[in-house]
This record gives sequence, C-alpha cells and structure tokens, in this order.
Amino acid sequence: MFWGTSKAGSRLGIMLPTVFEVPGLPPGNDTYSQVSMLGDLVYVSGQLGVDPATGRLAEGGVQAQTRQAILNVARCLEAAGSSLERVAKVNLYLVDFASSIGSANVVYAEYFRHRPAKTGVGVASLWGGALVEIEVVAGRSVS
Repeated sequence: MFWGTSKAGSRLGIMLPTVFEVPGLPPGNDTYSQVSMLGDLVYVSGQLGVDPATGRLAEGGVQAQTRQAILNVARCLEAAGSSLERVAKVNLYLVDFASSIGSANVVYAEYFRHRPAKTGVGVASLWGGALVEIEVVAGRSVS
C-alpha cells in the first residue's frame, strides 16, 4: 500500500491517509504528523504532558503530565472530527512504570470511563524528561 498525504483520499483506488498538525499544540518534527486519518479511523501520535501555553511539561508529576497529555490528545481528536469518547485503543508509556501506573490510572479513569483497550509500557526515558506519553486510535464520523 502506498502511504502519503492525500487531499483526495485515494490514488488508483488505494485509500491514502490524510495527515496534519494541530495548531496550538507543540509541533513534532519532520518524521511524523500529530494526526493521521485513514477512512473512519484517527491515529494520534504520542502526546506528552506539554502545556501548549508555556511549551513546558506540566508541573506536578505524573498526574499533571497525564492530564495534560490527555488534553493534548483531545485537541488532536477534535481537530480530526472525533473525541475522547470515540477512542478504541490507548497506548500509555511511562517512565518508572511500577511507581507511576497507579497515579496515571487515577487521571486516566477520569477521561476514559468507557474503558477502551489499553497497553501500558514502561520505558527508560521520554523526550525532554517527560514522565508519560499517550497515543490513541479512535473512530470518527465519515460523511
């Protein structure tokens, strides 16, 4: 399958993803897009707990960064015509997993009451000293 940015949505009958950045969120880099859509699915690249207003990690540890990362995911989903309620899969990456998962889950449960599928992974480090990173796959309405 050919992968690339698509304005029309297909080339020679092959559906191509549409990719974009979300204004107001900290930008990624040239190797990926914040959001990729293919058909009725929305893929949100890993979001850190970076406050868009300051460009810095949210202060207050794992819970504050988890909350901000989820808010950043929500902005990405809204820009793609979706929402947190339509999330089907969450990947949660945590530094110091054993001591962080409980705190992260407290905040996570506030936003994902519908209990989407979830994978939690402990990692050695994240960009900029972040403690948590969250990526999701969600559905959206297709007109």
